[in-house]
Amino acid sequence: MSQIEKHPPKAPCISAGHQLALEWLKAGPKRLLIGGKWVEALSGRTSQTYDPSTEQLLTTVAEAGVADVNAAVIAARRAFEASSWSGISPHARGHLLYKIADLVEKHAEELAVLETLDMGAPLSATRGRALQVAEIFRYYAGWPTKIHGTTNPIDASRFQYMLREPMGVCALINAWNVPLVMAGIKVSAALACGNTVLLKPAAITPLSTLRLAELIEEAGVPAGVLNVLPGSGAIVGTAMAEHLDIDKISFTGSTSVGRQILNASTGNMKKVTLELGGKSPNIIFPDADLDRAVLAAVDTTCRNSGQICSSGTRLFVEEGLYDEVSERVSRLVATYKVGSPFEEDTKLGPLISRQQMESVLSYVHTGREEGARLTHGGSRVGDQGYFVQPTIFTEVNNDMKIAREEIFGPVLSIIPFKDEDDAVLKGNDTIYGLAAAVWTRDVSRAHRISRALKSGRVWINTYAEGDSVMSFGGYKQSGYGRELGAESIEGFTQTKSVLMRL
Repeated sequence: MSQIEKHPPKAPCISAGHQLALEWLKAGPKRLLIGGKWVEALSGRTSQTYDPSTEQLLTTVAEAGVADVNAAVIAARRAFEASSWSGISPHARGHLLYKIADLVEKHAEELAVLETLDMGAPLSATRGRALQVAEIFRYYAGWPTKIHGTTNPIDASRFQYMLREPMGVCALINAWNVPLVMAGIKVSAALACGNTVLLKPAAITPLSTLRLAELIEEAGVPAGVLNVLPGSGAIVGTAMAEHLDIDKISFTGSTSVGRQILNASTGNMKKVTLELGGKSPNIIFPDADLDRAVLAAVDTTCRNSGQICSSGTRLFVEEGLYDEVSERVSRLVATYKVGSPFEEDTKLGPLISRQQMESVLSYVHTGREEGARLTHGGSRVGDQGYFVQPTIFTEVNNDMKIAREEIFGPVLSIIPFKDEDDAVLKGNDTIYGLAAAVWTRDVSRAHRISRALKSGRVWINTYAEGDSVMSFGGYKQSGYGRELGAESIEGFTQTKSVLMRL
């Protein structure tokens, strides 16, 4: 059995940042940010956000509607065209992003606690995410002075050059699983390029994003440059995608909703970036460092309780090694504690909601019906909060539902392969192509497999490491466009060619 909390959680040690988070929650209902003002939704509608560990109410949040989207677009368009934003130097824009980074770092513990309360990830993980957001803003703070145009060779009677300009008003729509990091990635890149923003956090995890927006306002971003609209994806997200005065949409979420966003965006042919689902292959060859490979396989299964689109949910193991790796994975995952996300030794907090918990458990049931062998986990933990044991299936084939569909929970399928060709064939046999990994000491094999895998990211002898310079995005139905790195600058800018007759 996993190390499962059998007694009431110990009272956490309240840090200064933790106290600030609790005071912020107690300060009253949270509002929309439109045109530099925190306002109620025009409809007066609100929603509640709950702690998935305790199922207790955290706070009430204003719920945006179509009218609020329209008001925010007007504010963002006005701000985009104002000299207070469009007319500032790239140095000033960079300094502003550095100031945001410093504020995020100063309030990192507070942001981390809000994220843990709102979506359940262990505080040990959300602390790192908050600091990561500060570094992302610092990375993009260096970009405004480096978004260059070009002069192009032409005959002596003419002068031709290219400008790289901001897209304009950008709608940024985020998923619920890592809200703070996603907000940081999208907002920092959009602002670095000189755009204005409508940001929609997921309705069930808006809190860390709303607090981040307050810090961005504190840094001195002009009114209307950042607008934040928590609310229903079906209402707010659709309104953004359909709006004729929004120039760009960047969406992170499920593949099915991504299709809806794409269809809705055709009215004005707005530019679209989609970061969608995954069913990532994690491939272990016999010459791998097995200690590191097994640890990474378990960590990627348990990280964020499996609620990560790039998780290596299909573990492919060479046939001669299959029994050993399967046994080691099951033995190691049994040591991972499921419990209060405020305890430092907790590895898995709760899933986000009852609905998500029931969905994950239904996949466990399906896996057993399909003939896969359950070697660990597969059950709910306790009767309060949405905790699920990390779950390992062996004797899985690539045609089973648990190996084909994104479960978004701590469920790992271990699948055998014969040789390199078989590993690539099975690894690519999916509608997704977001991430992948290969474990081997053979450098030539590592590069062959990396090139052959149809995936936006490939790790060699590691899993889930990243850096702000490393772009992220998918092949196939994992989406298109890229976030992070230099490619994200292309996603938030457009080019203009100018020719002058001399």
